Amino acid sequence: MFFTAIIFILVLSVLVFVHEFGHFWVAKRFGVKAEEFGFGFPPRIFGFYKNKEGKWKKVLGKKEVQDTDDTVYSVNWIPLGGFVKIKGEDGEDKQSSDSFASKKIWKRAIILSAGVAMNIVLAAVLFSIGSITGIPKAINNDIGSNAIVSDKKIQVVKVLPQSPAKEAGMKMADIIVSINGQKFEDVSKIQDFVDSHCDEELIYKISRGDKDVTFNIEPQSLSGTDREGVGVALVTTGLVKYSFFTGIWEGIKTTGLLIVTIILALVGLIKGLIVGDSGVAQQVAGPVGIASLTGQVAEMGIAYLMQFVALLSVNLAIINFIPFPALDGGRILFLIIEKIKGCPVKKETEALFHNFGFIFLLLLILVVTFHDISRFF
Repeated sequence: MFFTAIIFILVLSVLVFVHEFGHFWVAKRFGVKAEEFGFGFPPRIFGFYKNKEGKWKKVLGKKEVQDTDDTVYSVNWIPLGGFVKIKGEDGEDKQSSDSFASKKIWKRAIILSAGVAMNIVLAAVLFSIGSITGIPKAINNDIGSNAIVSDKKIQVVKVLPQSPAKEAGMKMADIIVSINGQKFEDVSKIQDFVDSHCDEELIYKISRGDKDVTFNIEPQSLSGTDREGVGVALVTTGLVKYSFFTGIWEGIKTTGLLIVTIILALVGLIKGLIVGDSGVAQQVAGPVGIASLTGQVAEMGIAYLMQFVALLSVNLAIINFIPFPALDGGRILFLIIEKIKGCPVKKETEALFHNFGFIFLLLLILVVTFHDISRFF
């Protein structure tokens, strides 16, 4: 549990820090003052800044900094990513040339979109590194003729509920070493073997992390299929490696395909909520569920963890770009309204909408977290 918590905090910190760095970097490029850029969340432990004479100075605790026109770089007590405080981000200081509120709408939109863009870039970088060093993939015709494949194995990608495999204790990501002492290199060969031994108990030798476990499982007729089976979905996987430039392209391509896949899944999720599909809740995970998954993936190895972080990064980017109050997409929506109206929405009205959105999101997180916990117990 402690290991899972530490890994989850590190992963979350990387995702949030990269997101906030995107806002910070683009704001600076557009001449907007970033009053503070912090590692972690306040309260502040200490910070550094350049005073008006160009000398680096240190500030402790909550002390206000008056003698600088530059950014205060701070380290804070709550180690969850970071934050950036941009001058004029709430509409104030509109007369100052270095204020966010004074910039043209398209510049403000780009600054607000920069966090999302950086999460997409992070995913592409992680997928590219994985593709160059060796990334776990399903072995099929899509991997390309120039791919180098090693460490091939047959892996469990899904365990059906109330199946013989589930009752025996088999889990997702288990590696099938042998069945009745016989080794296999192809999923179809396993299916044929199980079909031909449907009336007897089979001995599955499984590799799980750094240990081997054995299950005695008797195949049963599975609903919706014409086969006997134990209730697992299998895939042949391996470490797939590409040359440097091909690996970069594979990383970019994987990120693009993932964006499309997540958007389609999100549309399906929203549709399910509208029509009252009871199975939708099973597709959503909150902080507790994601933390649990992070721990499981970390135990599988650094290559799997890199892919998982990339997946979370794309998810964060897409969800944050939804035009809902309190999200970056919601703030961009208000810029679009400002462009159409020819004048900005009242600060009080926009703040009301964002506060409502923030409260709604907190309640949603609480509900999903309760659902996550109930699944564990």
